[in-house]
Amino acid sequence: MSRIQSDVNRFRQIVRGRVREELQRHLGHQELIGRQGKRLVSIPVPHLELPRFVHDPGDQGVGQGDGEGAGGEGRQAGKDPGEHILEAEFSIEELAEMLGEALELPRIRPKGRDELETRNGHYTGVAPVGPESLRHFKRSYRHALRRLIATGAYDPERPRVILERADRRYRAWKSRPQPSANAATFYIMDVSGSMGSDQKELVRTESFWIDAWISAHYQGTRAVYIVHDAAAKEVDRETFFRIRESGGTVISTAYELAARIIRERFPVEEWNLYLFHFTDGENYSRQDTDKCMDLMENTLLPSLNLFGYGQVESYGTSGDFYDHLKQRFPADERVALSHVPDRDAIVSSIRILLGRGK
Repeated sequence: MSRIQSDVNRFRQIVRGRVREELQRHLGHQELIGRQGKRLVSIPVPHLELPRFVHDPGDQGVGQGDGEGAGGEGRQAGKDPGEHILEAEFSIEELAEMLGEALELPRIRPKGRDELETRNGHYTGVAPVGPESLRHFKRSYRHALRRLIATGAYDPERPRVILERADRRYRAWKSRPQPSANAATFYIMDVSGSMGSDQKELVRTESFWIDAWISAHYQGTRAVYIVHDAAAKEVDRETFFRIRESGGTVISTAYELAARIIRERFPVEEWNLYLFHFTDGENYSRQDTDKCMDLMENTLLPSLNLFGYGQVESYGTSGDFYDHLKQRFPADERVALSHVPDRDAIVSSIRILLGRGK
């Protein structure tokens, strides 16, 4: 590895450490999500000073640091330094790992078969035996040099290193197990008139981290998005976070749709299933709430690894769906309930919803 590449890797570790330190404090802020590509996410990393050259007004050379110099004549320049913001790219898997470290989340234990289907990896290890095509020349000569120095045979005046058989080192394959299980995650959101843009942004931010964490534990993942007011329908991801309706709220329609999709597309014996429902807790009637509880107990929960419920707060509402769930399922390990009144509550909500290791 070249010196430049070594420095780049070291700097990336510094950036990763800074993101990990900042993650919990800024977890609920939408801007931390940054710009998401297909598998990479760009995250702004403030307060990280980047190495840079600055001009020496005395014509004595260049150096690194803030520098002090006189500005040009006739220019109105600010005296305060600007904020240096680095945009670092991380894979979804790296973000999930940092999320788990920051919130001390337990690893997910998939239900059903847990044997390993495939193994992949890279030539990142070093071994004393191997094919000549994989000989690591730098490591081999380094080992030989250490041997000569240790035995007193090395002459710095005539530096000559001769490899012996025991000095040879070879690149070795380090494999990583890939779980055979697949997962499908259902995201259900209330889009009735009481759910405004602020509430949807809370849902978007929290579901991003939930999706990252679950996806890191499975070989294949699917996401299903359902919105509901007085009726429920399946939509794509973009529509899920942009749609705005103005009707009433009949939650049972969403649970019935989720149950039908599971029955038709996700056989329970082949899939690990997760359902997360976000709403302000208001429902059309007590009768429909009772219907939801029965659907949960008899139809949905027997199919799910985990049911997560996040109740956001909307102005002028006082929904009690959370209370009914808590009363009906007080000790069920498959049920996780949280309140999400504002951005600051997203951290605790994620810890509650993902802290079961299901």
